[in-house]
Amino acid sequence: MFNKILVANRGEIAIRIMRSAQELGLKTVAVYEETDRMALHVMKADEAVCIGSGPRKDYLNIERIIQAALGAGAGAIHPGYGFLAENPNFSKECTEAGLVFIGPPPKVISDMGSKVIARRIMNEANIRSIPGTDILPEGEEGDEEAIAFAEEYGFPIMVKAVAGGGGRGIRHTASMKELLANLKRARSEARMAFGNEAVYLEKGLKNPRHLEVQILADNHGSVIHLGTRNCSIQRRHQKMIEIAPANLPKVLLDEICDTAVKASRACNYLNAGTVEFLLDEDDLYYFLEVNTRIQVEHTVTEMITGVDIVREQIRIAAGEPIAFRQEDISFRGCAIELRINAEDPKSNFMASPGLVQIYQSPGGHGTRLDGAVYQGYEIPRYYDSMLTKLTVYGFTWEEAVQRLSRVLNGFIIAGVKTTIPFYKQIMKEPDFLAQRFDTSYIESHPELLDYEEEVPETDRLAALVAEINAHGYNPHAEF
Repeated sequence: MFNKILVANRGEIAIRIMRSAQELGLKTVAVYEETDRMALHVMKADEAVCIGSGPRKDYLNIERIIQAALGAGAGAIHPGYGFLAENPNFSKECTEAGLVFIGPPPKVISDMGSKVIARRIMNEANIRSIPGTDILPEGEEGDEEAIAFAEEYGFPIMVKAVAGGGGRGIRHTASMKELLANLKRARSEARMAFGNEAVYLEKGLKNPRHLEVQILADNHGSVIHLGTRNCSIQRRHQKMIEIAPANLPKVLLDEICDTAVKASRACNYLNAGTVEFLLDEDDLYYFLEVNTRIQVEHTVTEMITGVDIVREQIRIAAGEPIAFRQEDISFRGCAIELRINAEDPKSNFMASPGLVQIYQSPGGHGTRLDGAVYQGYEIPRYYDSMLTKLTVYGFTWEEAVQRLSRVLNGFIIAGVKTTIPFYKQIMKEPDFLAQRFDTSYIESHPELLDYEEEVPETDRLAALVAEINAHGYNPHAEF
């Protein structure tokens, strides 16, 4: 086992990785841009290395990150998610520099990063995937192929970036009139987001549910699953609420999990990953993609299984076998995760950077926080808007929702707008309570935005901040 890990990421996921590494007795190294000097992950690591002035560009600089790892004496690099996590060149260059990359090998990342190649591999393994095209040529030839596909399968159609991720490079297309325009828009967005403008088409499912299966695979021939998650509640194809397990009959859940293991073997998977599926109205499931990294929502799986997924990632990368067998895994209760973002839901979820003037975190039984925010922290405008992930556990769905409602009422972040009041609305919405939701949930429930702002008036807030600074926090103060 290597004795030091560099975490090539920032924010809450960097801190999350460091915790598991430190529990294993490993030293941790943070990297940061000058614009991110006050970030919490910089303070939580055993040591930190500035890799540039930023913003954002230096977190993507493979050469500087590898130099930082070698200079700090690290033996391995964990990429977290986002940034370089799904870049096959990063995995390759880490290995060539003599560093262990805590994740899949380059070929797996490359194959699964191409949605077209991934679908081809799954089709060869007799795993059902959504009908789609190969990469569309540019110009008239590509337009003609797109029109022919639309005429064969009808609408809706999804225009997708081959190298897509994080909900970017996707265009829902409802008519022939929109098709060619959306092809152009998707190419442009993919070029800016991924440096690759290749796109393809996929038959759209009407209001599908988005399910995923957490898998682990080691170098000793073991591939196991850690159950399902329902990630259907999304905005602009980005997940907001994640639930484990999915609320489906056990026979169907078992079949989906077995298919995920089969898919992992088909692509020679290694380390932790996620196999994603879409379910139609008849509970017919289709392979969607494989995410070759730790997921934001891994916390709900950890809550219902007791497995530390990051710990297993590190052990697998060190050549050790998975610490348990499939039959050792049991699933108990229900977990729900919320992404608490610095965003204004009433303004189309526009980012809300600024100074966190008040931060009061919740707690209690069955409550987990994975965060990177603190009182007095100036949220930079350059990075992802997620402040913290709130995960709760309940023995039943009803208990988990009740606990989450209680926890949200005690969660105060003032000075910036957040998604907390929006989530409070969801906790009492009848369809949510009945677990009737699919990927259209937020768009089909505009009443969720009908809430009163909870942030105090400026003068009251300033007075409260002054009171705290002078005398400490008073939980009985009027807020």
